[in-house]
Amino acid sequence: MSGTDTKAVEARCVRLLAKAENAAALAPRVEHRTLARGANDLLIELKAAAVNPSDVKAATGLMSYAVFPRTPGRDYAGVVIDGPPGTVGREVFGSSGDLGIRRDGTHATHLVVEADAVVEKPKNVSWEEAAGIGVPFVTAMEGFRRAGLPKQSETVLVMGVNGKVGQAAVQIATWQGARVIGVVRKAEAYEGHANAPIEVIDASATDVATRVREATGGKGADIVFNTVGDPYFQAAHKSLALRGRQILIAAIDRIVQFNILEFYRGQHTYVGIDTLGLSSTATGAVLRELSPGFASGHLKPFSIKANAVYPLERAREAYVAVAGSSRDRVILKP
Repeated sequence: MSGTDTKAVEARCVRLLAKAENAAALAPRVEHRTLARGANDLLIELKAAAVNPSDVKAATGLMSYAVFPRTPGRDYAGVVIDGPPGTVGREVFGSSGDLGIRRDGTHATHLVVEADAVVEKPKNVSWEEAAGIGVPFVTAMEGFRRAGLPKQSETVLVMGVNGKVGQAAVQIATWQGARVIGVVRKAEAYEGHANAPIEVIDASATDVATRVREATGGKGADIVFNTVGDPYFQAAHKSLALRGRQILIAAIDRIVQFNILEFYRGQHTYVGIDTLGLSSTATGAVLRELSPGFASGHLKPFSIKANAVYPLERAREAYVAVAGSSRDRVILKP
């Protein structure tokens, strides 16, 4: 069915009726809701959806613009079952800054989303893996888009390299041919995929900026992707090369002090990234830039562990796992 005829489906959707005090107090329930698409929308039968930290934060009132009641969820993968001519049967995936927060999202059996928001699912990627690509890769790619994609001659320093955004940043930077140095807070190796060897600095045992200067012949890092925020802000600032760029996506304490003289004499740029400000269609455009990397194998989705996949009826357990800083990519499967 396509064109002007649209079909309605009875979807099972996780619903949050009101904000919770904390993750432990979350009380999602599964309800039946009728979904139908608009003229330029797709109706998607979802095969998998990821749970992100932002889903839990919005559920516990940390985002004032989050609406209630709603179906949470930003990332998804599934099959188009109704849409404009030529769209039915397409296997797609996507993400969004507004899905699941300002409007109903992906923790459901079905989703209505704009036709230009979706991206073709690579054949070599499973449903669960495709659903797990969204927010981390979009955050990393949007950071590099805004700061300038790394060049082959450049060094990228990734603070919090074993987090999911950190791993995505490593993959994109090494895909572009840049050298990557990672920072961890305790002794551990880099856990993710990369297209080149990754040097790792243990911040608990080594002064990060001193080691970065040593490793780059005194130059410093052309790009610092700071996935943690203020705890690494000073080390990032001290690590920057002349005309270096620091990308910031997170904070624990909101206020930091920094040396303005060093900032302007170093001709530095600070780039702030908030993917919650990206619409579904804007997010789709970012994912389309990444698609060739997944098709070629230079970019690889996160591996999904069987014990990190939950049915919709166990959504609360999935949210609590993510709130507990699980390193696994947590997936809901209708």
